[in-house]
Amino acid sequence: MFVFVCAGCGAELTTPLSQVALPVHTHQSYGNGVQLPVLMRAGTFAVDPEPWGGPWRMWDEAEPGEAEARGIYAPVHALSDATPGAVVIAPGDVRGTRLIPEKRGDACCGLDGADGPNMACEACDSPVATRVDDCSLWQAVRLGLDAVHRVPVDGSHPAPLSWSELAETEEATPLFEPIATWGGRWGTSHYWSWSPRWEAAAGHALAHLLVASEGQAVNVPEGVATAVFQRALDALLPAGAPKRRAVPAGPELPAPEAEADILFVPIHPRTGQTWTPEGPAASAHLVPLPLGVWLTLVSPPPYLPAPASGRMPGDVLRDDPLPLLPHGPFQADRRTFERTLVRLPAVRSPWLRTIIENLDHDTSPDLVQAVAR
Repeated sequence: MFVFVCAGCGAELTTPLSQVALPVHTHQSYGNGVQLPVLMRAGTFAVDPEPWGGPWRMWDEAEPGEAEARGIYAPVHALSDATPGAVVIAPGDVRGTRLIPEKRGDACCGLDGADGPNMACEACDSPVATRVDDCSLWQAVRLGLDAVHRVPVDGSHPAPLSWSELAETEEATPLFEPIATWGGRWGTSHYWSWSPRWEAAAGHALAHLLVASEGQAVNVPEGVATAVFQRALDALLPAGAPKRRAVPAGPELPAPEAEADILFVPIHPRTGQTWTPEGPAASAHLVPLPLGVWLTLVSPPPYLPAPASGRMPGDVLRDDPLPLLPHGPFQADRRTFERTLVRLPAVRSPWLRTIIENLDHDTSPDLVQAVAR
């Protein structure tokens, strides 16, 4: 466990926290006017290894080789020159700080951090953190790497749970959930949607799936994987044989079949490590998924949201009210997809660079809508 203190005066700025992996949906921007919940679980922190926020430089202003040295292998709109390594925590775990009113930024419903650090240490008034809680953004506080120090605190430091223990104790991430928005009659309104965490996880995984495909068509298992990935894969990859097979693999599952080319595997929520198979399957390409998302993939709900026709037979008993379902087909988060893809070295391959260019310029509904929100 650790407490973060002000680098200027040593005042404590957080409750005791334990380190976990940075969530896949950290950089997601979802919808318009949406109230997203808190990013981090209470009592945890994660380190964001990449710069976040301004100042920004356009892609053509970067020095040769600079982007690749930062782990970006294809053109992006702009590069952040902020200091990397921010500590990301839940707003409720902050202590001894105050907001800086003039650092509100251009947000419409809250704070977006566009003007830099907007929280100061109450003891010495030094800027120490940036709170983000604007609409369509996950609520979090980002402690500046140079503004705070990490101090160990007394107490036990339990070892990370094993994969088997995680499979038994971790909760699955629901495929769909109610989404709150601003502007309803009483200040908010709601609609039923595919889970934003699922859409971000799918965008992240889709980038890895494309790399693993090696330019060939990919088949995924029927059910959740079909609803989430198949439409985008069919739009982005050439049709026809030969086809590569992608199947789930991980703790408590039978060993994957030898002919499986691609494996959906879980990410450890604390260490960030990806589960790896043994034996013949060790040579398969791995597609990482957050553990909660992976659990839903391998143990799906009893029904999937899909349109139906006709009437319910009169002699069939059913529960009321009927389950709420999303209004449209699943869409992987495009920004997460692109952000992940440009950070995979394989994107330097000509066929993958062509996909990125088509996403920017192609007007084909199948291609654009497959990964756009």
